[in-house]
Amino acid sequence: MNDKSVLITAAGQGIGRAIAVAFADAGANVIASDIDTALLDTFEPRANTRVRRLDVRDGDAIQEAVAELGRVDVLVNCAGVVHSGSVVDMAWSDLDLAFDINVKGMARTTRAFLPAMLEHGDGCIINIASVVSSLKGAPNRFVYGTTKAAVIGLTKSVAADFVSRGIRCNAICPGTVDSPSLQDRMGAQGDYETARRAFIARQPVGRLGTVEEIAALALYLADATYTTGQAYAIDGGWTI
Repeated sequence: MNDKSVLITAAGQGIGRAIAVAFADAGANVIASDIDTALLDTFEPRANTRVRRLDVRDGDAIQEAVAELGRVDVLVNCAGVVHSGSVVDMAWSDLDLAFDINVKGMARTTRAFLPAMLEHGDGCIINIASVVSSLKGAPNRFVYGTTKAAVIGLTKSVAADFVSRGIRCNAICPGTVDSPSLQDRMGAQGDYETARRAFIARQPVGRLGTVEEIAALALYLADATYTTGQAYAIDGGWTI
């Protein structure tokens, strides 16, 4: 990854942060972006990593980022939101918000950074989807599962359109990963230990995934020049 430029969205914590650190450790020039600048302020200063605020819902801000950063070799779309509930329980505003962040956010960044990749004849886009999507249903995840299924469709569409022009686009579909987002969801259920045991139980491997394991797959995909349009489940055997 030496001298490769990599932009990660939602890099302030969790999977996004682990991906940013992994690419920096591999020698890439990393732009770690997030809507929450307080999270970005906690990054350890290093010569090959810079931080900047970026809201994936703001098309003008994304265009400003393109003008500032120019071409990136790897775009990692990690920004996302999780809602609970069934189709009966969900609020339409939640579905709208989830599509705006989980799907349209990726479409905005991809559309903005793709032209320079095409001009260069090379580029890699990695989208963070989820096992809970078109790969597998999960109870009380209607909004989340619907939008993450759309991420897989988005990924395959971009891959099919630009495979002959040097662009690779793949999706990572994590299972249950120990992250700040998961910690918040377990805490919100009232009985943290019971919730944690339930989340662990759905992985046959018998444990939660780590953010570093997801980051390792992202690094692989950035170098996997014969791979495009794929949805990679990394889920401790949940989808066996």
